[in-house]
Amino acid sequence: MIKYLDLKAINNKFNLSNAIKDTLDSGCYLFGKKIEEFEKEWAKYCKVKYCISCGNGLNALELIIKAFDFPKESEIIVAANTYIATILAISNNGLIPVLVEPKTNYTIDPDEIEKAITDNTKAILVTHLYGYPCDMDKINDIAAFHNLKVIEDCAQAHGIIYKGIKRTGSLCDAGAFSFYPSKNLGALGDAGAITTNNKELADKIRKLRNYGMASKNIFEYKGTNSRMDEIQAAVLLEKMKDLDNENKKRKLIAKKYIDNIKNPKIQLPEFDTKCIWHVFPIHCEQRNELKQYLYDKGIETAIHYPIPPHLQKAYEELNIKIYPKTEWIYNTELSLPCNSTLTDEEINYIIKVINTWI
Repeated sequence: MIKYLDLKAINNKFNLSNAIKDTLDSGCYLFGKKIEEFEKEWAKYCKVKYCISCGNGLNALELIIKAFDFPKESEIIVAANTYIATILAISNNGLIPVLVEPKTNYTIDPDEIEKAITDNTKAILVTHLYGYPCDMDKINDIAAFHNLKVIEDCAQAHGIIYKGIKRTGSLCDAGAFSFYPSKNLGALGDAGAITTNNKELADKIRKLRNYGMASKNIFEYKGTNSRMDEIQAAVLLEKMKDLDNENKKRKLIAKKYIDNIKNPKIQLPEFDTKCIWHVFPIHCEQRNELKQYLYDKGIETAIHYPIPPHLQKAYEELNIKIYPKTEWIYNTELSLPCNSTLTDEEINYIIKVINTWI
């Protein structure tokens, strides 16, 4: 069986045992040297001044929004086709998510953002979904004109280079990263981080992630407990060394799929040299049948995602507005294996099997 994602094989490429043992031997498991080093190195990699580690990607988004201290019931514009965590970060802060449709490359449509802005809009929350970068120049121009904050959900966007210079996480007011194990840069459990060039925002988020503590037993804000541990930082530091190579391999696989999959029943994604292909999505009206066929032929796939947020019971208050582009994506999307553990033989086999499906 060709696994959709073999985390054991991915992690076996690294000397993680020594990194973990060194951390255990240090006797310091929270807010130690590994966290300090990771925050420094991730900030440098993302080309920002500040990185604040935290417990997971959802917390990263929540902390950014909380730190901005928007008035209750303020609106934040977000893509309808994002993962539910992006929207939860808004509603968990007592704010209102305003969903808009994506472009054909799965990223939020700037024209739809413009239409959705009201007097209550305070921010735009963009998601670089599947590893595609959003149109940040246009989005930032819209935000500047309307005096809005812009937040990047970079959970699927580790290492994207935008227009040859900047990286995701540095393209607006603040960026939120998840290091969930399946990400292009994944920890051995949950972990997250916030990136920004805003010192005041960074200082506030550092306090908010640790109960709102300004100094020992002195609490400036009503915060939360969201801390990356030293072991996850040690693992991420080790795996960071290979992130650009991992992204390069994924791009090569994606290009090979797009150049060689020729089944008329299947719609392929747009190829974008900036995309780091956290997910390689194809679309098929008979998605479930194709998924079963591939599994029977020894190929494991995944679905990102089966039910859109606006149709989930958790968001009944959104009044089940119809989002045709989003619903088409959710109803037809199937993710093919796309990571550095795949061999050329496996990639060729996947292509052959897809092309012979009738």
